[in-house]
Amino acid sequence: MTDKLPFTISREENFFQRLSEYIGDVFYDILPEKGFELRDEQIYMAFQLEKAFKQRSVMFAEAGVGTGKTIVYLLYAICYARYKGKPAIISCADETLIEQLVKKDGDLEKIERALGITVDVRLAKAREQYVCVRKLDKIIEETDDPDIIKVYDELPSFVFESGSSMQAFHRYGDRKDYPWVNNKKWDTIAWDPLQQCSTCEFRHRSAQTLQREYYRYAKDLIICSHDFFMEHIWTKESRKREGQLPLLPEASAVIFDEGHLLEFAAQKGLTYRYNLEMLNSVLSGFSSQDVREQSLILADEILFANERFFAMLEKHAEKVEGSHRKEITRTKELMDAARTLEKYVQQLLEELVFDGEMYTMDEYQLKVTEEYLEFFSYGLSIFLKEEEGIYWLEEDGENTSFVMMPQLVEDVLREKVFSLDIPFIFSSATLSENKDFSYLAASLGIEKFDAFSVDSPFDYDTQMELFGHTTGSKLEKWEKTEEALLNNGGSSLVLFSSMEEMEAFRQWALEKDWPFPVLYEGDREISGLIRTFQQDSSAVLCACHLWEGLDVPGEALTQVIIVSLPFPPDDPVFKAKRKNANNPELEIDVPYMLLRLRQGVGRLIRTKGDKGEVHLLFAEKERERYGEKIANVLPKAIKWK
Repeated sequence: MTDKLPFTISREENFFQRLSEYIGDVFYDILPEKGFELRDEQIYMAFQLEKAFKQRSVMFAEAGVGTGKTIVYLLYAICYARYKGKPAIISCADETLIEQLVKKDGDLEKIERALGITVDVRLAKAREQYVCVRKLDKIIEETDDPDIIKVYDELPSFVFESGSSMQAFHRYGDRKDYPWVNNKKWDTIAWDPLQQCSTCEFRHRSAQTLQREYYRYAKDLIICSHDFFMEHIWTKESRKREGQLPLLPEASAVIFDEGHLLEFAAQKGLTYRYNLEMLNSVLSGFSSQDVREQSLILADEILFANERFFAMLEKHAEKVEGSHRKEITRTKELMDAARTLEKYVQQLLEELVFDGEMYTMDEYQLKVTEEYLEFFSYGLSIFLKEEEGIYWLEEDGENTSFVMMPQLVEDVLREKVFSLDIPFIFSSATLSENKDFSYLAASLGIEKFDAFSVDSPFDYDTQMELFGHTTGSKLEKWEKTEEALLNNGGSSLVLFSSMEEMEAFRQWALEKDWPFPVLYEGDREISGLIRTFQQDSSAVLCACHLWEGLDVPGEALTQVIIVSLPFPPDDPVFKAKRKNANNPELEIDVPYMLLRLRQGVGRLIRTKGDKGEVHLLFAEKERERYGEKIANVLPKAIKWK
């Protein structure tokens, strides 16, 4: 593999010695000759990372905005992947960051042009980012929606031609290929966890299957989201048992961009999700087989008990603002319904032993039924125990899901991730609290690590104006936001702490005659929406999930308005975290808010040529309570208006 390295190396030479020399040549000579700015912070980071790759250790690389950290870790990842003959995995906070890395004139393209190399980089997006042909094929018979019909019409012909040669197959179905479809409509035609892919007639021609076959053979880099990486970790062993390949191939190294968000992805990945229709589907397939009467009676009892259990869940669940999770109250009525259901499931599992010995059932169907009932029984047993897990209800259109997850994931991460003998790099501008990385390390089960912190090279005193406003009512917030937008002529990012807050502003803003386009997250596919925002220098982008990762330098973004302090929602996950803390406000709520606030402010200045304003809107009591802590983490003093 060394012949593919961007530098020469003889048999007598050490790879890391030659890599170090090459890195020095790149940052001191090659990049400056190509018009890149020589940055001391970037060079310092480059030589710090060498240690992690050489020792195959964990490194927390905290580097401020503008240090060029992405180019540094990409360069190391590419060289190390070619040296080891295995791709490096770049795990990003979300799908938005994935697209940012590979966008036109992005850091990867800059590296290729400057160094004269071609990088084999492939995207491994979450399964929800691909169209589900089975769902689309069903909904197309019932809908007259032109957006969905257009998606159907653009499907390649081989999808429905069972006799098509595999040589005719090509990739399709990526969310970004359908920018006209809003998020709500996309959910009706995209893959979801309720789909039984193993029995799907389209499985060998599905969008995600073809994409998986493509990215699996990447030579240099595979870019995925934290959620997808953690799904790979949690499902790797079970997929092997079922005769399937893991979602991701073996990697030479893993880089976590915006690594401070990995814990939340780990918690989300290690969830047990139960849906009313899924159990109905499994037992319907079971009942259609030649099974004994006793088993059929129990299957009917389970279906009835399952409907009652989900009815009780919906009755005793309350919506939480700023979260898609509904909080469940463990009432006697609900717990009795869970016990009844669990009893019938256990009885049917016992009967399946006898059904299997009769050899009258399809062996695959028996296996599917048994595995799902064991999975379902495990979840119920956890729910029935006090203090055993975190649980909530999710509603997505017509689907209702009961979700559970462990309270703490550090033990699993320590065993399944950070025990691997490969380099792990965490990169972000916000990994520590005043240069102390212990909180993040402990939350991820990391016992031994190296770390460094590099400040941003930007001159915030001259490039940024930072204003604070105290507001009372919601109407006053909207009016302050309107004033700032009009004064700036648009060109603004407006950040909300929840979707509900953003929708409330949208309803108020509909009555206004804005002299510039106002775009809202969720109305279109996110990378297309960002592209529109970047191309129209007067546009305003309203969002609640773009606190991290958005990189829009220049005139398109000269103002950031933070409508409210981004505290975590009061949902079951954060309630559990608070319960395990000695001082929940200081250990959970405030650190989360400060980190997210720093990220939000960091959206404004992306290059040394950028200038603009940040407006922070506070309630009076928030200014009194948190003003000093906020001032300590921001790049310059707040001017109060």
